[in-house]
Formats: sequence, structure tokens, C-alpha cells
Amino acid sequence: MAKILVIDDELSIRQMLKKVLEKAGYDVDMAENGAIGLEKVKNELFDILLCDIKMPEMDGFVFLDEVKKLELSLTIIMMTSFGSVETAVEVIRRGAYDYISKPFKTDEVIIAIKKAEERQRLIKENTLLKWQSNQMLMDNTIFESSAIKNVIAAVEKVAPYRQPVLITGESGVGKEVIAHLLHQKSHRASKPFVAINCAAIPENLLESEVFGYARGAFTDATKPKRGLFEYADGGTCFLDEISEMSESLQSKLLRFLEDGEIRPVGDVKTIKVDVRIISATNKDLKALVDEGRFRNDLYYRLNVIPIHIPPLRERKEDIVAYVNLRLNKVKKEISKDALSVLLNYPWFGNFRELRNVIDRILIFSNDNLIDIDDLPDYMFIRENINSEKVDSSILSLKKVIEDVERDYIKKALTLTNGNRLKAAKLLEISPRSIHYKIKEYGIE
Repeated sequence: MAKILVIDDELSIRQMLKKVLEKAGYDVDMAENGAIGLEKVKNELFDILLCDIKMPEMDGFVFLDEVKKLELSLTIIMMTSFGSVETAVEVIRRGAYDYISKPFKTDEVIIAIKKAEERQRLIKENTLLKWQSNQMLMDNTIFESSAIKNVIAAVEKVAPYRQPVLITGESGVGKEVIAHLLHQKSHRASKPFVAINCAAIPENLLESEVFGYARGAFTDATKPKRGLFEYADGGTCFLDEISEMSESLQSKLLRFLEDGEIRPVGDVKTIKVDVRIISATNKDLKALVDEGRFRNDLYYRLNVIPIHIPPLRERKEDIVAYVNLRLNKVKKEISKDALSVLLNYPWFGNFRELRNVIDRILIFSNDNLIDIDDLPDYMFIRENINSEKVDSSILSLKKVIEDVERDYIKKALTLTNGNRLKAAKLLEISPRSIHYKIKEYGIE
């Protein structure tokens, strides 16, 4: 049963509630004002607080504010003889879970406690699930290479702070995994982690998704909508592919980083939210700044704490560790020749590609020993390549990929009579991406 603290300056109320709640099987303690109640909360573990609003020395509102600073998993129910809608709204806004008016019947108190008890149960279950999720995430993060051990050490060090983090690295190296670790190792772990892919959401919708909108902001806005930043209040917002963010939205993000306020689309009021920003990109953001394609001031605000994740081909220990981890789970082994091919393959898709290859091997392989015949055919382009030729081979393959990409963009533009929006849709990339690619490849 839950442990309850009753805080009220009237002795008769305290004693009555203690008697009723103990009869219902609860463990009950008492305090005659908010100051004494706060000391008890600091030194003992409680599940539910029943607190009066109007008290000497420290009233219920001040008590609520002070308890909130402690960041405890408590459920608080406020009591008052001066009930009103305004009071109810205010106590809920300050962090109380529920509100009951005096005089109250004992049944009303028990019902309120039962609801609070159910909430506490859900909080504990959620905490356990987050812990289990954290363990699964850690179990599937490979730590063998010194490069990744350095990344994890950096995560441990910076996780408790609020400063923005910029995670860089090629596509597929695990930038979102590291962002999750940063969140789960911070004091924000019990609050939302919201991931936003800036390249996946159309530019005209991204602003309203991030900041929300007011009723009447546009034709279909029949009611207001909370933005993802407001939803993430108290937690973390992960901005993936930050390089794809439009210039106008970059300006609004910069303003949020400076004052911690957002303004929903079509609204005149601002909303204060507490959100830590973690951003990620597979591009050279500094180079984009130098080219005038990304705001210089925003870059420096996002890059307060940089974390770089090296590509998989530079940390072969992690390839061996992951392959062994997956194969050991299904009691299979891999031959030296097959492992050699995996180690010499460039892995342009990084960890994501490695995971998919191993998935495929495990599905189609019928033997306990994974050999060369079980590997995808395209991986043998690197067979018998000397280590001295690896870098030139990678550059050559990169040139082939760029040529193919350029040809596809030209064909898409031809098919759409030069309409970039339609060409981008045809290629399933963002309009901003095709704009950059046209400029990068010098396509007329």
C-alpha cells in the first residue's frame, strides 16, 4: 500500500485523515505546515501527498513549487476550503495531480487516493520499462573499439547538462542511439524523448509540427495543436538531419535556444518550455555555414558540445564484436574467410547496413557455420584488394555513386520539365535536398 503524508495546519483534519486512511490500510504520516512537510519529503520516501493550500509559514502553492524542484516521483493532491475553478487550474498548473474541496466526505478522499495510487503504479511501471529499454539499448551498443568507448565516455560526462549537443557522423553510424543514451542518462529520462527528422517532414509543415499552431492559423486549423517542442517539455528533442532545416525555421530555433520560448504559428503569445536540444547531421555543417547554406550563429549555438561518431570501417573491432554477439545468440559461428570479407568491406551504410546483412545471413543460412557462400554477392568487389589500395577504392566507388545520383536527378528534372518540387517527390527526397544537389553537381 502507498505511504501517504498529510499536510494541514488543522489538527482535527490531520487526525481524521490519518484514522480514515490507516483504516483503509495505508501507512500515514502528518505535518502541520508546508515547511515541516518539505523536510519530511526530503528525508523520507512517500508515494502520495495530501496537502492543504491555506497554511501559515509555507502555503500549499509555495510547497508545490519547492517539491517540484526536488524532481521526485510523487503524486500530490491539494485540499482547500476556498475552492474555485481558478484555484483548481492553478494547482494543476503548478504540478498537483488532483484537487478536493473541504468539507469532503471520507469516500471522496479514498477515491482520490485510489486514483493517485493507480497513477503511482503507472509511474513505477513506466520507470521500469524505461530502465529495461535503456538496458536493451546498452546491450545492443558495441563498445569494443576505443573510438566508441570515447563516445560513450563523452555521453556519460555531458548527459546531466542542458547545453545543446551536435552529433556528427555518416548515415547509419548510430547517431539516434547516442541521442537516446544522452537522454536516458540525464535527469530528463522520465520525460519525453521526441525525435524529429527535418528532412522527412515537408518544409511547409515542419514549423507547425515543431512549434504547434493556434486556432485559425490557417484554413484547416479548427482547433489549436501542441507542437512537438511543447510535448517534449522537461525532456529532450532530437533534431535529425538538422542541415535540411529551412532558413526561416533556423531563425526560430535560434530564438528558442536564446530565450527558451516558442510561439505557435498564428499565435501572438509565447510559451515557455524546458527542452534540451540534441541535433545530428551526416554533413559538414561548418562547410554549409561557409557556403551560406546554414546560419553561422545557429551553428555555434548547436555545436556547444560536439560528439563525432566515426564510420564503421574505421572501427573493425566493433564489426567483430557485433557479428559474434548476433551469432552467439543463435549458436552459429563464422569462418575466417567470411569474417575477412566483412572486415574488408567499406560499409558505406555503416552499422545499419551491417545489421541488415547479418539479418539476411541468419534468415537464409541453414548451417551452423557462416561461410563465404552465405554473404551477399555485392560484398566481393573488395576481395583480394590490398590494404594500401583501400582508400583509393573507396574514393572510386564514391565517384561512381555520385555519377549515378547526378544522372537520376537529371532524368527526374527532364521528366518533370524542370519542376524541382515534382522531381524531388519523384526521387523521394526533400525539395531542399534536390536544391543542394543541383547546386553541388552544377546541373543546368
